[in-house]
Amino acid sequence: MTHDDENHNSLTITRLFDAPRERVWQYWTNSEQFTCWWGPKDFTAPYTNMDLRVGGRYLNCMRGPEGKDYWNTGTYVEIRKPDRIVYTDSFADERGNVVPASYYGVISDMPLELEVEITFEEVEGKTRMTLNHNGMTDRDLREMTKAGWNESFDKMVECLG
Repeated sequence: MTHDDENHNSLTITRLFDAPRERVWQYWTNSEQFTCWWGPKDFTAPYTNMDLRVGGRYLNCMRGPEGKDYWNTGTYVEIRKPDRIVYTDSFADERGNVVPASYYGVISDMPLELEVEITFEEVEGKTRMTLNHNGMTDRDLREMTKAGWNESFDKMVECLG
C-alpha cells in the first residue's frame, strides 16, 4: 500500500512481510543483509557502511544495470530497536559529501536533505513496516522514489525467503 500525504511532500509505503519483526529489523541494520535488497530491480548495492547509533552516519551505493553508481548518505536521528528508525537522506558523492540531485542528472528542486522514518510492528508473527519519506517537493521525483522503494521491498521479500 502506498499513498502520498495531502500536501504531496511525503511518500508513505506500508508493507507486510512474512517474517518476524527482529528479522526485518536486521535487514535494515546489518550491512550484509541490507546489500541483499537495497536498490530497485536490476540494481546492486556494492557498498554499504552503517554507523548505527544516534548521530552515526551511513554511506550507501546503488549500482544501476548500466554500471553507474548512485551514492546516498545521512545521519541517524532516532533508533528504537526493534520499533523505529529515523534518519536524514541525501544524495552524495563516493566520499560521502552531500550533493544536489542534479549531480546524478535528476532535475528537481528537491532539498539537499530529506527525512526517512521507518516503523516496524509485529502482527501475528509477521511485520508491518511503514516507511515515510518526507520533504519531497517534486512530484516526478516522488513517483520515481515510490517505484524504487517498492522494487527494493520486493527484493527484500525475496531475501527474507
